[in-house]
Amino acid sequence: MDMNTHSHGNGTATATTGTSTLGIITEYSLNWPGSIKGSTHELVINDKFIFVTGQNMHQVAKFDYSGNVLAYYNMPEGSGPHGILFDKQGRLWVSLEFFGLVVRLDDSGNIVEEIDVRIFAKGAKTPINSAPHGIGLDANGETIWFTGKRTSTIGRINPDKSVEHFQLNTLAALPIYLSAGPDGGIWGTELYGSSILNISKQGVVKEYTIPTANSRPIAVIPDPSGNYMWFSEEAGVKIGKIDMAGNITEYAVPALQKNDIVASLSFDRENNIWVQVYVDLNNPVPAGNDYIIKIDKAIHNEGVTSLSGIPCTTHTIPSKNSMMHRIRMDYDGNLWFTEMMTDKLGKITLNK
Repeated sequence: MDMNTHSHGNGTATATTGTSTLGIITEYSLNWPGSIKGSTHELVINDKFIFVTGQNMHQVAKFDYSGNVLAYYNMPEGSGPHGILFDKQGRLWVSLEFFGLVVRLDDSGNIVEEIDVRIFAKGAKTPINSAPHGIGLDANGETIWFTGKRTSTIGRINPDKSVEHFQLNTLAALPIYLSAGPDGGIWGTELYGSSILNISKQGVVKEYTIPTANSRPIAVIPDPSGNYMWFSEEAGVKIGKIDMAGNITEYAVPALQKNDIVASLSFDRENNIWVQVYVDLNNPVPAGNDYIIKIDKAIHNEGVTSLSGIPCTTHTIPSKNSMMHRIRMDYDGNLWFTEMMTDKLGKITLNK
C-alpha cells in the first residue's frame, strides 16, 4: 500500500492507494475547512469534475478526476447541503435540507437561483420545512424531485419553478433517495417505511412494501436494460430489483460478518453491480473491514432469483469505520464513492 500526499488548489488531499484484482482503489481525504468532521454525504459527477456535499460543514467540495481538491464552496451557515445533481443543461443544483431550499450554483459556487420548497399549509402560521434530503432529476432532464424527509412527502420543482408536494400514504416513511425510471416516473426509497415509492408522470403515488421487514432501503437506481429499478437494503443486507408493476426480487449480499450493513450501489459499464458494505458503527463488535462487493452481470440473466452461482468478488477499502454513503460511475467508467465518517472520497480505477 502506497501513501502519497498532494497539495491541491484550496485544500490538501491525502491519497491512500491499494491494488486488487478489481482494479486500483484510492482514497482522498477531503480535509474540510473548519472543526466539524464526519459528515461527507452525496456526490455527483460530470465529464470533468466530482462534487461532494459536506452537510454539517455547510460546504460543497470540487474535485478533478485525479483526486485534486480544486475548491470548497461555502453554503449559508446552518443550511445543511445534501442532495446534489446536474440538470440536462449541466447546471449544478444542491438541496439545503436544513433551510428547506433547493439552490442552483454557478461555476464559482455562488448561489444564483433559490427555490423555496417548504410546505405552505393552509392555516399554518409558518411554512413547514419538508427537509429536502435527496434530489433526483426527472426523465425530461428539467424537473427536479426532492424527498420531504420530515413530512413523508415527495416534492416536484417544475421547469417553470412552481413547486408541488405529494403525500405518501406511509407516515414517518423517511424518504431519502430518488431516481427516474424507465416508466417516465420517479422512484424512491423509504428508509423507515421499508418500501419503494413510485410517482407517475400524472402524480399518482404508489408504495411497494419490501418483503424483508425493517430492511431500510437506501439507494434506488435504474437497470441499464430499462426494465427494472435496483435498490439496496441497509439492514436487510440485500439488494433488490423491482419491475414497473411493483414485483420485487431480493438477493442476499454475501457479507463477511453479521454486523455488516449495506449502503449504496452502482453499475459499471459492463452492467456488473457494485455494492458498499461496512461494519455497523452502532454494532461495532466484532471489528472488521469495510469493502465493496462486485456482483457479476450474470445477475441480469433470466430466471436468476439468488446469487447462488453468480460470481461475487470483495474489495476491501483502506479505511475502517468509514460509513460509506454513495457510489457513482464517472465518464471514464471508473467508480467514485463517499465515506461519511472518515470524510474521504474513494475511487476504484477500472479503466485507464
